[in-house]
Amino acid sequence: MSNPPTNPAPRAAGGPLHAPSAWNVPNALTVLRLVLVPLFVWLLLREGGHTDSNRLLATAAFVVAIVTDRFDGDIARRWNLVTNFGKIADPIADKALTGAAFLGLSYLGELPWWVTIVVMVREWGVTALRFWVIRHGVMPASRGGKLKTVLQAIALGLYLLPWQEVKILHWTAVTFMAAAVLVTIITGLDYVGRALRLRAAAKRPLP
Repeated sequence: MSNPPTNPAPRAAGGPLHAPSAWNVPNALTVLRLVLVPLFVWLLLREGGHTDSNRLLATAAFVVAIVTDRFDGDIARRWNLVTNFGKIADPIADKALTGAAFLGLSYLGELPWWVTIVVMVREWGVTALRFWVIRHGVMPASRGGKLKTVLQAIALGLYLLPWQEVKILHWTAVTFMAAAVLVTIITGLDYVGRALRLRAAAKRPLP
């Protein structure tokens, strides 16, 4: 009598059959955001940056890019489309967009340079910290970090709009920017503390 055929080992429930392709909707949205950055900068600085039509178009480009940032991560996680390309390109696109907005507004004299410097140092500093501790663990985005992102997006959107001579618009923009800078500094210090604790825990000898 012949031996019965051996059944193949069952696949883990819910496990993917293969790695997702980089050619997917979330990555396409990330690439779109990267493409919108130079367009946004051109519209913002065109004709001295003080034409209402150009400022409205620049604001629209910024808002579209921010909206893609909101959806690409959700789609990637929900449909198991997270790729190495997305992990690298998504944060680059985010920092390129907000960085371009801060630099552009400061170049036009509408936002103090110290605000842009503080934000840029924090953003790239946290990125450097993540690489510094990557061998010991991952520092996920905190709730404060997510709040910082939302406040920055709202503040930048308000600053990008024309009609800053309207007092209520101007002071609303200033208020949101002040809150964004404050949360940016606080969360930056929090990330420094988390990185140091992560490194210390990794070096602590096992019992």
